[in-house]
Amino acid sequence: MKIKPLLLAACAAMAFVSCTTTKDVPYMIDATKLPQDVLKNAAQATDPVLMPGDMLQINVSGPDEEAVKPFNKVQYIAQASSGSSSINNNAENSLYYYLIDNNGDIEFPMLGKIHVGGMSKSATESHIASLIYPKYLTIKPGVEIRIQNFKVYALGEFNSPGVIKSSNGRLNVLEAVAMAGDLTIKGKRDNIMIIRTNADGSRQVKSVNLNDPNIIVSPDFYLQQNDCIYVEPNASKARSAWNVPPALALTTSSIGTLISIATFVITLSKK
Repeated sequence: MKIKPLLLAACAAMAFVSCTTTKDVPYMIDATKLPQDVLKNAAQATDPVLMPGDMLQINVSGPDEEAVKPFNKVQYIAQASSGSSSINNNAENSLYYYLIDNNGDIEFPMLGKIHVGGMSKSATESHIASLIYPKYLTIKPGVEIRIQNFKVYALGEFNSPGVIKSSNGRLNVLEAVAMAGDLTIKGKRDNIMIIRTNADGSRQVKSVNLNDPNIIVSPDFYLQQNDCIYVEPNASKARSAWNVPPALALTTSSIGTLISIATFVITLSKK
C-alpha cells in the first residue's frame, strides 16, 4: 500500500528535476523585458590592448601617396629590395606584418623601434601618427591597425570546440558561442569561465551567465584576443561520466539480490 505514494513522490521529483533543467537551457531569459535606457547604455566594444605575440597590419595613409610610402612596410621593403621580383603586395604574407616582441616592441620603417605593448589599438594609432607628423610629413597621416591573429579558444562543452578567429579584431561572447557550434545540451550555461592574459603577463578569470539577459549590456560581453572560454559540464553530464568501481558494483548488485529474495520471502509468508 505504501508503494503508490512512493511512486507519486518519485514522479514528482523527476518532474521537478526536468523543469529546473529546462530553465537552465535557454540563453538570455526574458531579454525582451530589458528597459530601453539600459540597452542604450550597453557597454561598447572594447578597444583591444596590444600585447606580445600580436601580429599587426599597420597602414599609413595620406593625400600624398608617395610621401607616406616609406612608412608602409610593403613599399618600404620593395624600395629596399630595388624592385626585386620576389616582392609583391600580398597582404597575407606575414613578412609584411609587425610582430610584437616579448618586450612589447615593433620595428617600424623610418621610425625604428616603437614600444606598443600594453597600449590600446587606438592609442597606438595616434602615437605612430604623432611620430610621423610633423617631423616627416607636412600633413598629419591616417594610421590604421588591424590585429591579424585575433583569436580566442573555445574549450569544454561546445559542439565544435577549437580556435575561433576574428578578421575585424573584435568578438563577443555570443559570436564565439555561435562560431563554436553552440553549447551542447549538457553544457553549463550559467557559469561560463573566461581566462584572460593581460599585456603584462598577469591573468584574470571572469565568469558570465548566458541565462542572464544582462549579459548583453555587461562589460564582459566583449572578448579580448587570446581569451580562453571554458564551458563546464552540468550535473547530468558529470553523473553520466562517473564510473562505478567494480567492487562497489558487485556489492550493490549483491545487496539488490538479497533485498529481492527477502521481499519475495516476506510476500510468501503473508499469504
